[in-house]
Formats: sequence, structure tokens, C-alpha cells
Amino acid sequence: MIRTLFLLICLLFSFHSTSVNATPAQQLQRVIDDHWQYSLKESPILAGRMGIAGSNHRLPGVAGTDRQRRLAAEREFLARLNAIDTGALTPADRTNHALLTWVLKNSVRDNELFLDRIPLNTFYTFVSAANNASKGLAMPTVKDYEDYLKRLADFDRYFNENIANMREGIKTGFVLPRIVVTGIAPTVRAQVYKNPEDSSLYQPFTQMPANFSAKDKARLAAAGKKVLREKTLPALARVADFLEGEYLNAATDTLGAEQLPDGKAYYRHAIETYVTQAMDPDDIHQTGLAEVKRIRAEMDALIKQSGFKGDFKAFTHFLRTDPQFYAKTPEELLMRAAYIAKRVDYQLPAFFGHLPRTPYGIVPVPKEIAPNYTTASYNPPAIGGTHGGAYWLNTYDLSQRPLYELPALTLHEAVPGHHLQGALSQELENVPNFRKNLYLSAFGEGWALYTERLGKEMDIYDTPYEHFGRLSYEMWRACRLVIDTGIHSQGWSREQALAFLADNTALSEGNVRAEVDRYISWPGQALSYKMGEIKIRELRARAEKALGDKFDLREFHDTLLSDGALPLVMLEAKMDAYIQSNK
Repeated sequence: MIRTLFLLICLLFSFHSTSVNATPAQQLQRVIDDHWQYSLKESPILAGRMGIAGSNHRLPGVAGTDRQRRLAAEREFLARLNAIDTGALTPADRTNHALLTWVLKNSVRDNELFLDRIPLNTFYTFVSAANNASKGLAMPTVKDYEDYLKRLADFDRYFNENIANMREGIKTGFVLPRIVVTGIAPTVRAQVYKNPEDSSLYQPFTQMPANFSAKDKARLAAAGKKVLREKTLPALARVADFLEGEYLNAATDTLGAEQLPDGKAYYRHAIETYVTQAMDPDDIHQTGLAEVKRIRAEMDALIKQSGFKGDFKAFTHFLRTDPQFYAKTPEELLMRAAYIAKRVDYQLPAFFGHLPRTPYGIVPVPKEIAPNYTTASYNPPAIGGTHGGAYWLNTYDLSQRPLYELPALTLHEAVPGHHLQGALSQELENVPNFRKNLYLSAFGEGWALYTERLGKEMDIYDTPYEHFGRLSYEMWRACRLVIDTGIHSQGWSREQALAFLADNTALSEGNVRAEVDRYISWPGQALSYKMGEIKIRELRARAEKALGDKFDLREFHDTLLSDGALPLVMLEAKMDAYIQSNK
């Protein structure tokens, strides 16, 4: 015992001595390395997406003890970062220091506010996190399938911990609105199958590698059915029962984040998380109203130029109801999107000097979640996985999926929007691993919205209707500034929000409902698109004015994307330095 204590004291002394003698760059590298190993341990899903083996048999821990452990660990990481002399770091290391500091501060605040009490919204749920944890991962060995079986069994524990957190939310009044719960619950119930083979979670057992023996294939398939029948599907049923009963009964009739306990702090934190800087909700609301007014003037002018005989309301009614604007089959919708995507691919080298190696595809939104899912989304690939990036396109209820919106939607979700930006981030070299999959909403969504306008310069919009579709999409994001702040800080009703979005865009009625419920369920996230795009457009205008004939659009885009995701304040400082260096 004495010898063990002596060795421990020697080890601590050695660590302290090494830390004291280390240079600031070495101190920073140790924090980055330690934090990365901590992140991989705490998030097995992240480890899998990064192509790192060893954790694909489990899901994250979200119990109270897990939250307290993370809070203590992340505060310690922050203390170590704060002790580093940043003045002695290189510019690249200062970027790493500032980014990791931002990430840690945000995560600490998440845990302090106990946001795990609401682990779901209409766009993302802990159920979908578990369902998608192993999708796209390479599984070439029998051991990979045995790990997958263990992960399927772990649904039981993971769902129970999330339900326990939601019960804490019920006790403290920190719960979702009733209108949101009634939309989410059916999407979970739809995944509860009597026959395990009907579940998408069984699919890997139908596609086992050819080099597996017949005996192993039979054994693994039987084990898959057993674990789904006895563990996974009952766990899903338990979540569905909880949402339809106990949680729905406790859900609020109010909508706003600020109406929850400690709601003002919650909403301010949500704004800082998604806009990546502190802002006053009233200022964002006014910015939104100004953008709505500007874009509406452009829309009215386009209606007039198109030769349509009627006002804005008549024109949007025409767009929402005329059969020429709607695909007749899901395949037609997917093929139209694919054609647009390839037209954009052809134009990319004129606008970007550096393009990603990772491919992407167009995939229909899974049928289980499609009825309550948004129009489309982007799902990044796992590093070393079996799939490229996925542009998910919702083919449910084709009467709500107008074709004139497809060019803007495809630019946003695929290229040069989310896929191009995300793939370039994953392919960054000479940066810490935590930056390769770092997603900051104002940067990512701001960039994707910026690329919708870039489509004009790429000559992607062919008809007045497609141009109007782009303006409608920009108006949609401007309306988000007004509606999100209206609901969460100014007492807006759902009916008020629905009317505002319907009156100012050409979005179909189904999309309007899905979008408003998304804003209600996910405070702050909807603000990131327009606030990020406004900043990127501002930076481009600043560079064009300062550099004049020296301005190179390809170089501007490459520079903007060259460090991956950055908070807006850091992005502005970086691009100002780029402008100065090119003068």
C-alpha cells in the first residue's frame, strides 16, 4: 500500500513537473489529445463515425452520473485551457484553442441547464440517434456483427435513461408542448414491428459479407431476430407508450421556451448555441422583419415580370395547386433532384478551387419518419464507412413537394451546400480530429443558404417559378427569425406563426405545419440559417469592395471553408485577415 502511494505521488509530481516545463503549444496539444480521447469514450457514436473501432457495441450513457462526470471533466478541460498563454501560440494553435474553448463552454452550459430533460424534437430524437448509430458503418467481420448485436441490446438501457431524464423534466415542468408530442409519438410507434425482419434495424443481417460461413450467417441472423424481438423492439414500444401516455399528459399547452422554468436563460443559451454568438431576441426579430420586407419586394417584382395576372396570394395559390409543379411518383421527384445535382456538379470548378473527394447520393427519407419529417436534410458519411453523404429527400405526400423548390433545396442540402462544406471539413489535414466533424449551425446553415443565392450565378434556375422558389426559400429563412423569436420570447401562438409563414412564402400547407412545429420543438436552431447567411454575404461584399479587381471568388470560397466550421466572430476575424493580406 505504501509503495503504491509512493508511486502515485511520483507520477503526479512527474505530471506536474512536465506540465510546468511544457511550452504553451505542448500544453494545448495535451489538452486537445486528452479531450479527444475523452470524447471518444463518452460518445461511442462519434467514435464509429470517425472510423475508430472499439465502441460500436454500445450507445452513450445519459444517466445523471454521466452528466455529472461530463460536467466535472469539461470544467477541468476549460481550466487547463485558461491556464495556457495564448499569446505564445501560433495563429493555427490559437484557432484550435478558441474553438475547443467555445465547444467546451457550450457543452458545460448544456449540462448546467440539464437539457437532456428534452432529448427530442420533430427533427431529431434519441430514438433516431440509436437507430442511425450503426448505419453506414463498415461491418466486414463477424466481430462487427457481434458488436452490432450488443448495440441493439443496449437500446433498452439507453432508452430507459432517456425516459428517466424526461421524467425529471415532468417533475420540473421542463417538457415539450403538447402539439409537438402528438406529432413525434406516431413516428416512434411506426417503428414498433411484430416481425423483427420488418424493422430496418434487421437489414444488416440480410446483407452479410459473402465470405461469412453459412453457419455464422445463420447464427447471426437468428441472434438478430432474438435481440430485436426481446430487447430492441420492446424498448421502442416502451418509448411509444411513454410518449402517448405519461409524457403527453404532462406536456405543456404553452409553446415558448421562455415560458419554461428558467426559460429566459434557456432561450438565450439556445441563441448562442445556434447563432454562435450572444444576441438579443428583439434585435433578431427586427432583423427578420426587415429581411421579410426586402425579400417580399423582390417577390412582387418577379411576379410582375413573369406576366402572371394576379397578386401575391393568387400567385402562391397557383404554385400550390397547379399539377404541373408536382411529381407524380417518388421516383420522378428523386430523378429531378438528381438531374439538378449533376448540373451543379458540372459548374463547381468555376466557383471552387478545392473540391472534396467524398461522393454523395440522393436518398428518400425513411418511411417511418417521413410523415412528420421536414422537406429534406443532409446526413454526413462515416469516415471509412460504406456510404457517401446522403441528401435525404422527403417523398411522402407528393402534393406537398413542389418541383419549383428543388433547385434551391438541392443546392442547399447537397452541393455546394452541406455536402461540399461538410466533406471538406472531414478531409481537413493538419487539424485536430475534433474539428473534422465539428458542426456549428450558423456556419453550416448560413453557408448552405448562401449557396442557394450562388445558384443564380451558376445559372441553375431556369424558370420564373424556380427563381420564385429560391426567393420563397430565402423568405422562409427570414420568416424563421420572426417566428422563432415570436414564439419563444414574444408569446406568439401557433396559428399566428402558421399564418405568417403561409402568407409570406410559397411553401405548401404541409410544409408550413411541419416547419412551425419544428421551430416550436427546437428553440433557436431556426435562427442560424439567416444570421449565418447575412454574415457570409456581408463578408463577401466587404472583400469585393476592398479588393476590387483583385477579388477572386474561388479563392474567397476556398478561404472561407478552409478551416471547417467556425463561430461567426472567428469567421469574421479570419476573413478580415484574408482581405488585409490580399490588399
